[in-house]
Amino acid sequence: MDHYDSQQTNDYMQPEEDWDRDLLLDPAWEKQQRKTFTAWCNSHLRKAGTQIENIEEDFRDGLKLMLLLEVISGERLAKPERGKMRVHKISNVNKALDFIASKGVKLVSIGAEEIVDGNVKMTLGMIWTIILRFAIQDISVEETSAKEGLLLWCQRKTAPYKNVNIQNFHISWKDGLGFCALIHRHRPELIDYGKLRKDDPLTNLNTAFDVAEKYLDIPKMLDAEDIVGTARPDEKAIMTYVSSFYHAFSGAQKAETAANRICKVLAVNQENEQLMEDYEKLASDLLEWIRRTIPWLENRVPENTMHAMQQKLEDFRDYRRLHKPPKVQEKCQLEINFNTLQTKLRLSNRPAFMPSEGRMVSDINNAWGCLEQVEKGYEEWLLNEIRRLERLDHLAEKFRQKASIHEAWTDGKEAMLRQKDYETATLSEIKALLKKHEAFESDLAAHQDRVEQIAAIAQELNELDYYDSPSVNARCQKICDQWDNLGALTQKRREALERTEKLLETIDQLYLEYAKRAAPFNNWMEGAMEDLQDTFIVHTIEEIQGLTTAHEQFKATLPDADKERLAILGIHNEVSKIVQTYHVNMAGTNPYTTITPQEINGKWDHVRQLVPRRDQALTEEHARQQHNERLRKQFGAQANVIGPWIQTKMEEIGRISIEMHGTLEDQLSHLRQYEKSIVNYKPKIDQLEGDHQLIQEALIFDNKHTNYTMEHIRVGWEQLLTTIARTINEVENQILTRDAKGISQEQMSEFRASFNHFDRDHSGTLGPEEFKACLISLGYDIGNDPQKKTGMMDTDDFRACLISMGYNMGEAEFARIMSIVDPNRLGVVTFQAFIDFMSRETADTDTADQVMASFKILAGDKNYITVDELRRELPPDQAEYCIARMAPYTGPDAVPGALDYMSFSTALYGESDL
Repeated sequence: MDHYDSQQTNDYMQPEEDWDRDLLLDPAWEKQQRKTFTAWCNSHLRKAGTQIENIEEDFRDGLKLMLLLEVISGERLAKPERGKMRVHKISNVNKALDFIASKGVKLVSIGAEEIVDGNVKMTLGMIWTIILRFAIQDISVEETSAKEGLLLWCQRKTAPYKNVNIQNFHISWKDGLGFCALIHRHRPELIDYGKLRKDDPLTNLNTAFDVAEKYLDIPKMLDAEDIVGTARPDEKAIMTYVSSFYHAFSGAQKAETAANRICKVLAVNQENEQLMEDYEKLASDLLEWIRRTIPWLENRVPENTMHAMQQKLEDFRDYRRLHKPPKVQEKCQLEINFNTLQTKLRLSNRPAFMPSEGRMVSDINNAWGCLEQVEKGYEEWLLNEIRRLERLDHLAEKFRQKASIHEAWTDGKEAMLRQKDYETATLSEIKALLKKHEAFESDLAAHQDRVEQIAAIAQELNELDYYDSPSVNARCQKICDQWDNLGALTQKRREALERTEKLLETIDQLYLEYAKRAAPFNNWMEGAMEDLQDTFIVHTIEEIQGLTTAHEQFKATLPDADKERLAILGIHNEVSKIVQTYHVNMAGTNPYTTITPQEINGKWDHVRQLVPRRDQALTEEHARQQHNERLRKQFGAQANVIGPWIQTKMEEIGRISIEMHGTLEDQLSHLRQYEKSIVNYKPKIDQLEGDHQLIQEALIFDNKHTNYTMEHIRVGWEQLLTTIARTINEVENQILTRDAKGISQEQMSEFRASFNHFDRDHSGTLGPEEFKACLISLGYDIGNDPQKKTGMMDTDDFRACLISMGYNMGEAEFARIMSIVDPNRLGVVTFQAFIDFMSRETADTDTADQVMASFKILAGDKNYITVDELRRELPPDQAEYCIARMAPYTGPDAVPGALDYMSFSTALYGESDL
């Protein structure tokens, strides 16, 4: 708390701790407290016919302070001093402070001198202490007090309003809906709450404050703008304002409490009356159900059939399972309700409940006991009757079951025994039919015992005078007659099956021999047809000659194959003869094979037709292979000349680029003449392309007459053209470098000779180690330390090399030199890079500073240059080039249209972006 707050023992002051001490200094909060506390004081002072305008000035003499305490406490204070001197004012303030202390408030750091001196913080602290003691401390809601009680009261009153959530006495009230909800809850006719919007806090706050001032006699203690414009409204101001609403509605709270008490008493009475009515109705319904159920259970009229008695038993089970359990629950609930009702009546000081005549709990228990006694006798009677009918029904059911099983087994058996399926069956099928018939005979013998049991049961039912004996006897006689007929048909079918088996065994042997010889012969013919029709792909004369030899060998086997064909057909003719002689009804074809004599003859004729076709195809292919061989030789002869020629020219170009005979211009002229002779060789390449196209059209994929393919020739030709063009370009670049850098022909020759000497693999590039040796050969003293022959120069070696040539550099300078020699970090140095590096070391070159100095001369020693000056001093095309690329000058001495020639100069040399 602030240093002017009272140190009371009540817990309602605990939430306000150290943060208040600092935040009280906030001007916005001080403004809110001034306004709120002033309005609160005036709401009480006006009862005495006075008010204050300035809270820190009007309380300085202590008179209105003592008057305020008398109004809010209802007690008289000591007589005030009427003098105007400081001592009189201090005396009056002390009397007020003593009165506050007498009410159990312990004041800390609040003295009369500060109040008399008009200390704003002390004055506000004192008024807040008074508000806490006389307006907030006595608030109590559900055993909570002060701040927590006031907050709980606000939460309870605003709980029905979904868009209101009161959690504190600052930001929860910023939207104004909390104040409006408190008013609407107690005086709904004063505010149309449904029209309020959460996003319009100014309207909400002004509405609440205006209504409270006009209708509830609560003065306007804050401005809506002060609350909305503050990130966190002052908690003391909000609590003071809200406490005024609490006291304004305290009368309504008492009326509400009284109404709640009445409603509670009436609710208890109504609940008890409802329980009494429920008991009377439930007891009446339960007694009526018992009265209706007992006569049904006392009925002992027996039924004639087991089904009817079982239906009675099922009805009784439904009664026990479905109808009675709910009634048991009702009876239990009735007793519970009766006991609960009596307890509630006793606790609420009401007289005990006395049910109507005959509806006491004891009356219901007696009726229930009678029901259970009748129920037990009914169940015993049902079970005895069922046991009595069970014997007859068991025998009848046993007869029906065995008869049904037997009838199901015999169903279709007579038709099966009468069928003549053996007349069209094969031998294997006949044997299967015999096995099946033997199994049926065994099954028939096993069923003899069941037929005898059926007859015995029918006899017993007749002796016991079963009510449905006529139908049982008729069914039993039908079963016996059918049994005798099955025995006769079984014997007749066995004899027919055995006779047919002997006839088919002879035919089966012939079929088997036919199948054994027809299958391999048929496979031979199918293989021959496949070979004769098989397409062939050959690439040489030797391959087609091999196919022709194999075909001639195949034709030599045809006479023996024809003899085998005639022997196979003879076996089939013998089978046909046996069938006609003994009138055998053949059901199908040969079971061992699907190959027919017609199929054999058809395939044989096809083989004979394919032979001459194969002869013609082989002859035509032989002629085609001879033509392909001529194409191979023709292409090979030309390729064997052109390929070595290209290789030779590549080597000659390499020597020309290395040997450096004469000046660079002489070398360039020689290379261009060489290029012209190479281009003149193009018709021979085109002729070879034509021969290659003929080979591709003939689908020739290999050529033993040459190791060169057309792809090799093409690649070599393209490399030759590229190499001569690249070599010419290198010489042209060397001439440009020489002329631009002022290098003499002798220096260029020396550089070239040194580079070629150390380019031992003739790759046109130097490795780091080779580059170092080359520099040494040109006079650079790298050092005598032994070097590892690794094919590269490490950082220390290259730095030593550069230092020996006169460079004094650090890490940055060394990295710059390396980036010049090998910008792509490939680990090699080309001749062009070598020439560039050497030219930098031996020639004078323009720099960005020199160009900048030249521009400064044209600009008349200014830091910028104008468009007119550029057009006056430079050729038109170069002047426009500069104007289009120079950035505007932005220095302190800039004039309209000034251009920055300094950034332009650095961009020319890659030191900045152009």
